[in-house]
Amino acid sequence: MAEALLEMKQAVENAGGALPEEEVRYWEAVYDERLANGRRELEERCQQGKHGGVHHAQRFIQRLEKRKQEALLFLRKKEVPFDNNQAERDLRMVKVKPKISGTFRQEDDAKAFCIIRSVISTLQKHGKPVWESLQKLLSGESLQTLLHSS
Repeated sequence: MAEALLEMKQAVENAGGALPEEEVRYWEAVYDERLANGRRELEERCQQGKHGGVHHAQRFIQRLEKRKQEALLFLRKKEVPFDNNQAERDLRMVKVKPKISGTFRQEDDAKAFCIIRSVISTLQKHGKPVWESLQKLLSGESLQTLLHSS
């Protein structure tokens, strides 16, 4: 399955974004085939008496089947990323900060840190210069206005 997903990602990159519907249907068939292969392999393991991890794998396959449209949405919509690495990077700072300079003394400090990180991340995602944008925000300009100005 991992190889198929990486091939799908490459196809999307080669197309410069979303794929034509015909190609999406092809990749959906590949996805379905890989899930069916996974189910067969699990059944074989059960018949051989090897039950280790089978239950978790079955639940994982069920989730992949149930969430197929969400899992493959990156094939149809250019703005949907292949992975969630950006979300993970956004959260990483919350974990790194206490390791570097210690924990927050009060809950309000942690909340303020999260708000500031969220604003910085939003500015970066919108391609805005962070330092100048923060200065404008501190002088009273709203984030909404700042994000929608050119």
